[in-house]
Amino acid sequence: MKRLVPLSVLVLALATAAGVAFAASSGGGRGHDKHHGLPIRHGKMIHVVEHATSDAVTNHADGVNTDSVGDVLTFANDVFDQEDSSKVGSDQGYCIRMIVGESWECVWTTVLPRGQITVEGPFYDTKDSVLAITGGTGAYSFARGWMELKSRAGGTEFDFIFHLSP
Repeated sequence: MKRLVPLSVLVLALATAAGVAFAASSGGGRGHDKHHGLPIRHGKMIHVVEHATSDAVTNHADGVNTDSVGDVLTFANDVFDQEDSSKVGSDQGYCIRMIVGESWECVWTTVLPRGQITVEGPFYDTKDSVLAITGGTGAYSFARGWMELKSRAGGTEFDFIFHLSP
């Protein structure tokens, strides 16, 4: 009996070590890739297209109609399916100008048939960006993950590609 206890402990330790090594090498069963240099977990993806028709800059911090830190960009636009053929929802939000000619910091909600998804992060004047999904409602009430924002049609339309973590 005394010999079985150390042998049992050794077998348990080896099994635990093998399980940890397997989980680490397989990404915990979720799989990992690299995107924008960041690790991602595979989950649900939702791709919609925003038509930026209502964007308006107000509250010009310098008192004149020029681009200045503190300007406020507001919008409430229609959102279409991935093929850009059928309206599937809308969005509304705002951005604050942080760096003139370079970037805004934004918060907005995309309203879809099964609920809403809210994001926050940078919008760049001349490049695509990645924003954090900060929450949601309905089918997305436990939403977390990130959203790719890609400019198209000369900045009059945008791809919203939501990557919802499992």
